[in-house]
Amino acid sequence: MQLGIVGLPFSGKSTLFQAITKTHLDAAAMAKTDAHLGVVKVPDDRLDRCSALFSPKSTVHATIEFVDVAGLKKGASGTAQFTTSFLSAVKNNDALIQVVRLFRNDAVPHPDGSIDPLRDVATFETEFILADMAVVEARVEKLHRAMGRAHDEEMKKELPVLEKCLALLQEEKPLRNEDLSPEELHILKTYQLLSLKPMLIALSLDESQQPVMEEEVGRLAAAKAGLRTRVVAFFGKIDMEISELSGDEARVFMDEYGIRESALDTLIREAYALLGLQSFLTVGEDECRAWTIRTGMSAQEAAGVIHSDFVNKFIRAEVVHYDDFIAAEGSFAKAKDAGHWRLEGKHYVVKNGDIMNIRHG
Repeated sequence: MQLGIVGLPFSGKSTLFQAITKTHLDAAAMAKTDAHLGVVKVPDDRLDRCSALFSPKSTVHATIEFVDVAGLKKGASGTAQFTTSFLSAVKNNDALIQVVRLFRNDAVPHPDGSIDPLRDVATFETEFILADMAVVEARVEKLHRAMGRAHDEEMKKELPVLEKCLALLQEEKPLRNEDLSPEELHILKTYQLLSLKPMLIALSLDESQQPVMEEEVGRLAAAKAGLRTRVVAFFGKIDMEISELSGDEARVFMDEYGIRESALDTLIREAYALLGLQSFLTVGEDECRAWTIRTGMSAQEAAGVIHSDFVNKFIRAEVVHYDDFIAAEGSFAKAKDAGHWRLEGKHYVVKNGDIMNIRHG
């Protein structure tokens, strides 16, 4: 999974990237137009507990790629210029994190001259909608011409979906918050439409704004949250300091500020919810590992995430939920005696936190 971090100049975008990836970008690196990539382990207390029980040769966490997307430039008038390179880079991400500035710093003025999160969100919304309209309009025109010469069943399915999306875009509605069917989403996947990408709006505050955090998040969420849009908040300077501390030191530091979780934990939790993701575990003396799957996947589909051959060779899944396993003192035998260890077929819907062993041919 790859999450692209975008934002207007001086929004706190690179600060967030550095805090969650624990990297340091000097002024020269930040001035470059290249994107910065960081791979982060997904924190999972369940996996850590299982690893402590089995002492495996290796412990493998799920990972997320964060990209500090480059290419957004400041124009002569001071406002942001959405370059072709920037829009192309955004297309490659599974979801976006838009950093929106709420903090005030006279030494680093906002490019538009004032602090207005709703305006900044709308700026991106408008540019993404315009870019999508150009793509969809061109495809609709091409389909109309092609269907005049041939009768392709796939074209007949595609055209009404694109015309529906074009009508929504012309009404200035981002597609991510529209109730599109799985079939419609499958057709649209090819086009990597920007306004369709799930969005986390990350409100960037300083420590003095902590008392108003919930109010500001609520105000922004009331205006912009939707089916595939969520709003979170972070404290750039504080999260940078947290990223430089050990686990125990970070916890003490966060307690002093009354912060329940780090920016990284917040973003991962919200991203999983936004994208409909969850994890199951495989455990043993050789390896303890967390696997990321889409919510609602069957045991056979989840087996395919481990190895593609397991899909066709799937026989059964041995399953016990993590909570039941821990209640059974980390013993498969005791979990079985308690009736929590069981065999499931290929249609079993995997639950978040299931521990599975795949039987295959």
